[in-house]
Amino acid sequence: LVWLLVLSLAWLGPALGGEDKDEEVVEEEEKEKKEHEVLSDEIKEEDNVLVLHERNFARALRENQLLLVEFYAPWCGHCERLAPAFSQAATELRNESSPARLGKVDATAQKALATEFGITSYPTLKLFRDGNRTHPLAYTGPRDSQGIMRWMQRRAGPSATLLQDTDTAAAFVNSQDLVVVGFFKDLRGEAAQAFFEVAAEMVDMMFGVAEAAELFQEYGLSADTVCLFKKFEERQTNFPVDPAQGLDTAELTRLLRIHSLHTVMEFTSTTSDQIFGAKIPHHMLLFLNKSSSEQLSLQDGFRAAASGFRGEVRWPRGGDMEGGFGTQPQCPPFLAQVLFVVVDVTGHGAGVLHFFGMTPEDAPTLRLVKMENNRKYQMEQDDFSDSAIRTFIQAVLDGKVKPHLLSAEPPEDWDTRPVKVLVGKTFEQVAFDETKNVFVKFYAPWCSHCQAMAAAWEELAERYKDREDIVIAEMDSTANELENITINGFPTLHYFPAGPGRKMVEYKSTRDVETFSKFLENGGTLPEELPPVSEVRDPHPPQGSPQPLLGEGTDPA
Repeated sequence: LVWLLVLSLAWLGPALGGEDKDEEVVEEEEKEKKEHEVLSDEIKEEDNVLVLHERNFARALRENQLLLVEFYAPWCGHCERLAPAFSQAATELRNESSPARLGKVDATAQKALATEFGITSYPTLKLFRDGNRTHPLAYTGPRDSQGIMRWMQRRAGPSATLLQDTDTAAAFVNSQDLVVVGFFKDLRGEAAQAFFEVAAEMVDMMFGVAEAAELFQEYGLSADTVCLFKKFEERQTNFPVDPAQGLDTAELTRLLRIHSLHTVMEFTSTTSDQIFGAKIPHHMLLFLNKSSSEQLSLQDGFRAAASGFRGEVRWPRGGDMEGGFGTQPQCPPFLAQVLFVVVDVTGHGAGVLHFFGMTPEDAPTLRLVKMENNRKYQMEQDDFSDSAIRTFIQAVLDGKVKPHLLSAEPPEDWDTRPVKVLVGKTFEQVAFDETKNVFVKFYAPWCSHCQAMAAAWEELAERYKDREDIVIAEMDSTANELENITINGFPTLHYFPAGPGRKMVEYKSTRDVETFSKFLENGGTLPEELPPVSEVRDPHPPQGSPQPLLGEGTDPA
């Protein structure tokens, strides 16, 4: 009996928890071991990207002449979209034995590094050169694999190819549809060094440089000049360097962007970055259906009108551009450049029609857009002759044409819910009602930050729905426009206090119900003890882009 009892206890032991207790002890010991584990300075890699942390960061800087580091967060959508391109660029740089390497830091785990380098959004990319830890450079290039690779290559070696004779120069000029060549008498001079800076930044163009006298003669030059060579339209465009003022990098970049474009661009998935990247302040748009031969013929007058506005600069009080792009007149120029763009309403352009309140059936039609504020201008009656187009554009530039403002139709129940729904047509009468304090959220349907605060805005409206003097409202700014209020990011919150005058206060603090309430109860201000917070908003997309450009955004830290 005693023996059976011993055997029974031995068999029942695991069921009574003996072994489970041992497993729990082991698990706890393993957990404690991991918590106390000290990271070494060993540098591991994932897809040829260096995995960096506080213990190996200094070593990585010592061992790599050029190190581009991505500070990321595991939950960041922009970081996830960047990851394949970042890894591909790292692999290609590794394969060509470049001194440039790519690394990454999980800034949510490596908080000391994130604080040291001032990381406030994800992803943030910084370039460390020659082990310099105190002055990293911000990454300014594209976020695709080729763009990242070229940006790093131009910092690892010469940013422009040295052209030594007519044969190498001719081969270089004919190698691409578009190339830039700087002709300088002294490649060590300030103008040439500024040219190299531009070449390092404009990674989507090929840059060459020459100082041989025979090359100056070959291309009809007598002084320092930057030349843009194209296989379309003007074969050679010269930008002389002013001997007194030198070469202005920002102005050269602007001129190259403008003159690298076709006189008339077609809006496509491949040209959209060029169109918006040129920073041309006005866009003249011809909407047409390319399947219609009759509508296609309208491009002739459109193209003829375009030549009169290509890179035009008007000086308000004299000024002379003969001295080249270094010349500075007594007052800044009034830029009147207009970029002409054809939009196929049945192709890539179909996705932008709602920004103009249009449908494909509205084609053919013309619109002019001021890019700084997205104001749109429309002819009273479309006239597609080149003279009519020129006259219309000039009238807009001279301030003689009022903008065409979009407005949705007000919903039937717009004022029956706690959050009042405003549209362009009803905004004035509600926001500037002298008997009401009106708090308005300007949003975009695709904006993630707007979506995140939607519940708080609804709760706020519910809290004040019985207050006669307070109105909580919202307006979809992608479907409605206002003449005197420009919305540059989403969400934007404006408070319109009761009383005479057209007063407006922008709300810039924490987006929660309690802080909103304090703001309202305090008459549109916040108590001084509440610290200001950094704004987190989605940028207003450029005209023609239905949402922020993929990969160009950041998530707040």
